[in-house]
Amino acid sequence: SLDKVAIRLQELLNKKVTFIPETRGKTLEKAIKEMNNGDIILVQNTRYEDLNGKKESSNDQDLAKYWASLGDVFINDAFGTIHRSHASNVGIASYLESAIGFLVEKELKALQELNNPKRPYVVILGGAKVSDKIGVINNLINKADYILIGGGMSFTFLKAEGHEIGKSLLDSSHLEYCSNILKEYQDKLILPIDITTSKEFSNDTPFTTKSINEIEKEDIGLDIGIETIKSFEQILSTAKTVVWNGPLGVCEMSNFKKGTLDILNYLAENNIKTIIGGGDTAAVISNNKSLKDKIYHISTGGGATLEYLEGKTLPGLKVLDKEA
Repeated sequence: SLDKVAIRLQELLNKKVTFIPETRGKTLEKAIKEMNNGDIILVQNTRYEDLNGKKESSNDQDLAKYWASLGDVFINDAFGTIHRSHASNVGIASYLESAIGFLVEKELKALQELNNPKRPYVVILGGAKVSDKIGVINNLINKADYILIGGGMSFTFLKAEGHEIGKSLLDSSHLEYCSNILKEYQDKLILPIDITTSKEFSNDTPFTTKSINEIEKEDIGLDIGIETIKSFEQILSTAKTVVWNGPLGVCEMSNFKKGTLDILNYLAENNIKTIIGGGDTAAVISNNKSLKDKIYHISTGGGATLEYLEGKTLPGLKVLDKEA
């Protein structure tokens, strides 16, 4: 429920926010009819419509028309869901005068700079699965000067190169993809040269840093190592534009967030223009104000930013004729 959001919004705006705990019905209609200029109503979470037939996420047209009938103008300022075709964004915009809001405008302005980036242009990719980043790699491999790879996805690349990866995360269905792209772009794709490993997937067991040639069958790779951090920083030292999606280690565990934090701090301290692609990487920064203030742009979109970087059309923009 969005009831707590209404309370916080009221505090931030210093203005009364009326919360209607339903997504449609007579109570909502009456409240809207009685609104005066400047009044604010927060409607219940639109995903409640998915509890009975997935009407929100399937972009049910009757629901979209109903919501559109409640207002005069629709402003989409939810960049985090702009890659989804839902009744509450694409649906409403099909029936009502619509535009993007200030946040979406800010997001697009930052991301569109990547269409003609200042060089060297370096991409940092992390996170768990190769499959999640194939679209980004394929779209950016000929645009970027380097792609630095860390996180769980790096072990599939290392395995494809013939390295022992122990019990580290492996996306075996994409080994062939990794092998082929490494052969074609070996000078552009930069992999870890050492790894912080443990015998268990835990923050409470001993850990050590090993060269990628020293990994044993019982090892689990959980972060990039010191030499990899230095190697990445050397490449980043000349970068004029950096885009980053996905952490370089298991950041939920304090012992394995060093790689991600060190690289973030390096980019911030050296004032390197960096766009953080939302999701887990943005979460690492969220509680660190001094770091946050030094990063050029931290996207609010996880999946939306990823799909933008893949070169996909975003439905929430297309319906507004604001395609990126």
